[in-house]
Amino acid sequence: MGVLYPLSSTSFLLILFIASVVADDPYRYFTWTVTYGPISPLGTQQQGILINGQFPGPRIDCVTNDNIIVNVINKLDEPFLITWNGIKQRKNSWQDGVLGTNCPIPPNSNYTYKFQTKDQIGSFTYYPTVGMQRAAGGFGALNVYQRPQIPVPYSTPDGDFTLLIGDWYKASHKVLKQRLDMGRPLLFPDGLLINGAQWPYFTGNAGKTYLFRVSNVGLTTSVNFRIQSHTLKLVEVEGTHTLQSSYDSIDVHVGQSLAILVTLDQQPKDYYIVASTRFTRKVLTQTGILHYSGSSMPLSGPVPPGPTYQIYWSMRQARTFRWNLTASAARPNPQGSYHYGTILRQRSLILANSAPVVASKQRFAVNGVSFVNPDTPLKLADNYNIANVFAWDSIPINPTNGQAVLGTPVLRFNLHEFIEIIFQNTEYQMQSWHLDGYDFWVVGYGLGTWTEAMRKRYNLVDAVTRHTVQVYLKGWSAILVSLDNQGMWNIRSSMWARQYLGQQFYMRVWTPQKSYSNEYDIPANALFCGKAVGLHA
Repeated sequence: MGVLYPLSSTSFLLILFIASVVADDPYRYFTWTVTYGPISPLGTQQQGILINGQFPGPRIDCVTNDNIIVNVINKLDEPFLITWNGIKQRKNSWQDGVLGTNCPIPPNSNYTYKFQTKDQIGSFTYYPTVGMQRAAGGFGALNVYQRPQIPVPYSTPDGDFTLLIGDWYKASHKVLKQRLDMGRPLLFPDGLLINGAQWPYFTGNAGKTYLFRVSNVGLTTSVNFRIQSHTLKLVEVEGTHTLQSSYDSIDVHVGQSLAILVTLDQQPKDYYIVASTRFTRKVLTQTGILHYSGSSMPLSGPVPPGPTYQIYWSMRQARTFRWNLTASAARPNPQGSYHYGTILRQRSLILANSAPVVASKQRFAVNGVSFVNPDTPLKLADNYNIANVFAWDSIPINPTNGQAVLGTPVLRFNLHEFIEIIFQNTEYQMQSWHLDGYDFWVVGYGLGTWTEAMRKRYNLVDAVTRHTVQVYLKGWSAILVSLDNQGMWNIRSSMWARQYLGQQFYMRVWTPQKSYSNEYDIPANALFCGKAVGLHA
């Protein structure tokens, strides 16, 4: 059990100082070697995916507008690819790291990602996107701090902890993939992990306030997070400053991240840090320790219980996450200066998830279409006009009742369109949806079937923006998106088995006006595969 100390306030200020003395946007260089290695997160040794020998992978700490250069060397026996979850990749979907935009890195080869944390702050993650590699590791945290001249709406914390929480399987990622390929759904996870371990240990000083960055990096289950006898003050959700509401516990759904302030204002001793699964018949629980420095008093009392099933409780809590209208984000102007609720909606999509059986195998679908990844990335096919890789607009924009089909659809949108998306959950299972390249306003949640009358209930003033939204069992969630980032963007289930078996598709946001102010060219080091073999940048 390792002792985890926070990124100190001194280190935090050093990051900001380095950013302030560099005239241009700084460059941060990383070399990551990806290997297999033995890990035993649940007490049984299994094969993990390590980055520079680490599980979880190295944490990236950077500042708004930094240029991030990551040379990834693949020493696995299979292709590998990383996505930067929540990083918008402004004008640069070439670096998004999903199979629709990038060829995976072959074994014993490398690829260098080059992207910028343009106009972003907050708590993000990265993880593998090929097959079920995410179930073996290769994930980590990516924290973007504000520039010195841009204030945040809270005092500099005395330290900064990162917590990567997620469900875990003892079976290898190859066994899980084989099970899915056979058309069989995954079983219930074997346990929960916090930072890849059981019983992680966090140390802080009495009277001080710490920022806890909490991300759900699991495959299937929502979690509830809490700290015994301590209040959680929410301050950030996926790059958005929120109104600073306080909670005893907070739900974090698959693929989501948030940041909370915790003041160590209790009797100096050890306290339980707890994560437990939500909306599951069997509840998995993982605990850690918050240790007051200098104290010798051990844990006492029972592990604090989390909410039970309580869908309404979770939905009501989600509605209290509100945009801080007066706070600056990554830019000097206040977040609330963008009046999203007054913008005319140009298109609406209703996307219904389903779990059909196709050709005697379990699949997952969106509006009756189960996505199949071709061997040629869609972005390459679009750029070089390669035929018969995908089909334009071949997914309905409203749910259908027909038999599900396999396909590779790409929906076309114009740059700067303002659209509404309703995620309709037709199943008795939580859903979690992610959109690459953007954040969006979550304007409504509800149970049952969405109708146009539901728009009267939208929050059109201070809805929080984020990149991943939960959809409750047999319910709906509504988002508004300003399509201001040209490129080929993946919209997918964050629940990775569902994504792998087809609950995803792509959106191409485009304008005929070619300009570097809209989109960058294909990078000189781009990899080519499938029907693009033999072409060059």
